[in-house]
Amino acid sequence: MNRDEIGELAAAYALGGLEGAERARFEALLQADDHDAVTALRDFEDTLAGLAAAAPETPPSGVKAALMERIAAADERAGAAGRPLPRRRAIWPAVLSAAMAAGLAAIVVGWTVSARYEKRLDALARDADRLKADLQGQQEIITILRDPATQMVALAGLPPAPAARARMLWHAKAGGLFVTTGLPAAPEGKAYQLWAIAGGNGPVSAGVFNVDASGAGTLSVHPLPGVATVDAFAVTLEPAGGLPAPSGAMYLLGKS
Repeated sequence: MNRDEIGELAAAYALGGLEGAERARFEALLQADDHDAVTALRDFEDTLAGLAAAAPETPPSGVKAALMERIAAADERAGAAGRPLPRRRAIWPAVLSAAMAAGLAAIVVGWTVSARYEKRLDALARDADRLKADLQGQQEIITILRDPATQMVALAGLPPAPAARARMLWHAKAGGLFVTTGLPAAPEGKAYQLWAIAGGNGPVSAGVFNVDASGAGTLSVHPLPGVATVDAFAVTLEPAGGLPAPSGAMYLLGKS
């Protein structure tokens, strides 16, 4: 059971709304002096005490009797287990009755549960967005691979990184995917830049990338305006962000 689940159980337990197996689980944590459970229960008691002080209304006569019966039953179960539960504060009858009369119990539980579930939903939404982006990228690669017009260009390492290797999947209308390994980490303030060398037009930037600790890197390449045929692909080391034309040492080169 994680801390968020313990907090939710503590909120319901503090308001007398925990029943059955969940109540037994939470009381077992209290009997074991579980730090998270004891702290969460204490925090909710403090919160409810403050809320009750702001709305001191007298509840119906039956509310107090019902509350005392629930407390007595809990004490009997604890006694049968051989260890008492942490003592509840004497202000609880007034706290709970005031909260019930003013509708504050629903507010406290709503705040707690809503905030935690909103965080979970936000995390799930971010995960879903990442999965959608990954799936879209994979579908684009599959589409490129199935097209007979797709070129696969192998790039070999040059003197600055002779062990480096790379592959470029290239489709003039759909773009492509560049994958490399064996490149050294770029110095601070530098990055690798991929170039498409197209006939007499000179090198055209196809994007900037970095590599991880193992020297591997990838780059999704969009279609290059005005470039129908690529004669070669090359990688140079340039200032971070790239340049309009290559200026640094060439690390990889491959002809299509």
